[in-house]
Amino acid sequence: MAKFTSVIREDARWLVEASGLPLARLRGKTLLLTGACGFLGAYVLDLLAHWNDGQDQPCRVIALDNFLVGLPERLQHLAGRRDIRILSHDLTTPFLPDEPIHAIFHAAGVASPTFYRRYPLETIDVNVGGTRQLLELCRTQPVEWMLHLSTSEIYGDPSPDAIPTREDYRGFVSCTGPRACYDESKRLSETLCVLYHQQYGVPIKVGRPFNVYGPGQRIDDRRIVPDLMQAALQGGPLVLLSDGRATRSFCYLRDATWAMLLIALEGQPGEAYNLGNDRQEVSMLQVAETLRQVAGLAEPVQYRASEDRHYLTDNPQRRCPDLAKIRTLGPYDPQVQLEEGLARTFRSYREDQP
Repeated sequence: MAKFTSVIREDARWLVEASGLPLARLRGKTLLLTGACGFLGAYVLDLLAHWNDGQDQPCRVIALDNFLVGLPERLQHLAGRRDIRILSHDLTTPFLPDEPIHAIFHAAGVASPTFYRRYPLETIDVNVGGTRQLLELCRTQPVEWMLHLSTSEIYGDPSPDAIPTREDYRGFVSCTGPRACYDESKRLSETLCVLYHQQYGVPIKVGRPFNVYGPGQRIDDRRIVPDLMQAALQGGPLVLLSDGRATRSFCYLRDATWAMLLIALEGQPGEAYNLGNDRQEVSMLQVAETLRQVAGLAEPVQYRASEDRHYLTDNPQRRCPDLAKIRTLGPYDPQVQLEEGLARTFRSYREDQP
């Protein structure tokens, strides 16, 4: 089950009231949002619904998903709203809107290693074919901006001198490994974005999220935070399927959404921007220990080998963003650090339990 929780409601209120985002630019506009039932897309929909509730000229949202990995129940609370239409659509085929589109928020994709290894060709199709369909749509519509959500995985496993990683780092990525269907198709999607901007003037902006987590993520997503959350909800123990030494800069979803919309509304067309949290780079063991304390678990963190022999293949050892570029767009300072973010996420998952 995945539902709209009080934590998500609180986050939406903060983004509308305290982030300083120029959401007024959306008044009376129609926004096309893809990946509507996914982790990122559904959260953005909740933010827009909350903002619309206080507007005399709300934006209209056409929300698309093919429901391959998204959870339809995540959007049940939005059913019947006049300002949001939720449609089933496969992005690899053209979408023909029945009204002018003024902005596109492209969050569709398969981002969990477990799921994109299960659906490798579908992952490539949405990242490459789906992105191109939307770029073509931009050529026929009065689109003011399109945000394409890429990934920090395009950098692969950076060399130590490239951490924190800047947007001009070219990456160290396998084109044939178990993660290649995702990493390489995201890289090609960015190539398409740049070419459509250069050749047709499409107002495309690219965001590269770094390790986003938070409420609303599928508990069976099989990435580190949902895995640990599931174990914590069951009373532990928390189990790491690695030695726990790899590090990441985890970004709570509220801060990531702030950054995404900052890029969409203020970013320069044809440019890519890192988004995430550069204030904490922590090990997998630190994440597990922090959640163990948050959840009040007595048992120590355990280590086991994954039954999947490719579980750690091409897994980057470090991941940390350089955020200097996004800060040129306006004030951006991630507010939610790891302990608070894990506590909020754990509270949301507990509320989500049947």
